[in-house]
Amino acid sequence: MAKKQLIYGTLILFAANLFSRILGFIYQYFVMKWVGAEAYGIYQMVFPTYIMALVLTTAGLPLAVSKLVSEHAARGEYASGRKIFRVALVLLLISGLVVSLALYIVIPSLTGKLFPDSRVVPVFLVCIPAIFIVAASSAFRGYFQGLQEMRPTALSQIFEQITRVSLGLGAAVKLLPYGMEYAAVGLALGMGGGELIGLLVTLVVYNKHKAKLRPDDAQTVPNAFAITKDLFRLGLPITGGRLVASASQAVDSMLIPLRLQAAGYSLRAATALYGQLNGAAITLLTFPTVFTFSLATSLVPAISEGIAKGQHRAVRFRVEEALRYTVLVGLPFLVFIYFYAAELSAIFNSPNAGSVLSTLCLAGIFFYLQSTTSGILQGMGYPQIPVFHLIIASILKLVVLYHLTSIPTLALQGTAIAYDFAFILTACLNIAAIAQKTGLDFDIQRLLLQPLSAAALMGLTLYVLKTSLVFTHGIMLVNFILSCAVYLLTLIINRGLNRSDLRRLPIINRFLVF
Repeated sequence: MAKKQLIYGTLILFAANLFSRILGFIYQYFVMKWVGAEAYGIYQMVFPTYIMALVLTTAGLPLAVSKLVSEHAARGEYASGRKIFRVALVLLLISGLVVSLALYIVIPSLTGKLFPDSRVVPVFLVCIPAIFIVAASSAFRGYFQGLQEMRPTALSQIFEQITRVSLGLGAAVKLLPYGMEYAAVGLALGMGGGELIGLLVTLVVYNKHKAKLRPDDAQTVPNAFAITKDLFRLGLPITGGRLVASASQAVDSMLIPLRLQAAGYSLRAATALYGQLNGAAITLLTFPTVFTFSLATSLVPAISEGIAKGQHRAVRFRVEEALRYTVLVGLPFLVFIYFYAAELSAIFNSPNAGSVLSTLCLAGIFFYLQSTTSGILQGMGYPQIPVFHLIIASILKLVVLYHLTSIPTLALQGTAIAYDFAFILTACLNIAAIAQKTGLDFDIQRLLLQPLSAAALMGLTLYVLKTSLVFTHGIMLVNFILSCAVYLLTLIINRGLNRSDLRRLPIINRFLVF
């Protein structure tokens, strides 16, 4: 039952994330086509700093809530879980208010110091109210995820994305005649509006959920001080990891345009190239994370529950299967994106991003494994381990990026090589830590050899189809479907995908008679 619950929760989040990501692709296409890479580049320059502020605000508390609530729920202590949620909500509301007000005070004085392009400042000021909104909604999401109830999170994500796309694109197009920075402000308005709608949807769902709850029973619940101590004990290492990731992205947003200028590009050309890197290459590479992020989110409470119940064998099984599913899902997308990198980048009006995207695909599977392995270690109660690994990888990545991006013959290709290096290093370090902590002896044949052989045949199929047929977008889609069929058939033949895998999938298992 626990195995099916993990898969079911993952699939619910996957469906919501898939919908959001497809809508996001449509959004990206029209932003790059109607608004342009320069305006998107301005928006992306401020986004890493915004994320860093958000990480400081939430302090890792939502994931800590998820873990603690799942542990108490495993023992039937639901009143304690509700108390944990209430304490975390108060802490997050206070931190959200403090950080938002502080940023409004200090940002104007940092113009020209924090950002290489002063046009990003009004964009950042528009983003600040969303920090308080996200802080509030994250407490609710952590609570529901701790109960392994993923539907509220999925529902809020859907409404959030619909609002973000419709409001952001409409505002950007409307404000574009006033200048690129105003178009970027429009994109920021969409982001803030989406977060607000997502919070309202979460509140509606929570009120319905609360009405079904029985009054708190007579069980002893921990006091607020003890809960706060536990929340920060778990949350601070998570905050450290997210701060490192956000700081790395923020440094990238400043360093990449500067190093591109050192390679001979003007400021505007460097900004546009950075917009193409994030608007096309990174967007396409991250598409499979709709599954890996969903899996990582579900893993934290599922593994915490298994450890709380002493089900160590079940924990090891979940760890190995999570890694295997990440590889199985990620590989076919990477193969397809690699072969059609130029064509896919052209859809996003980013002609310079094709070769960069192909380079990123070479280490893409490690990028997906990085997310899954971090979720596993956090669920096991070792959130500080992926933080340490991320710090090492981020520092070394910046060194590589600094030198390679400034080489005129490499430019963004040098940036992609630096990213690949960081993906591989972080994932390998995380996997080694998991093996050490669990004593798990990975089945290399099921984890790598069977999926890789299927991916190789899929790549051969794509090569033959692409070189034999005249390109159209319809043909590209048909080729993807046919090559995926080859991938799945190969997995079934080499037993990389078996009956037990299919039986764990909701709906599909109802049609299996064997």
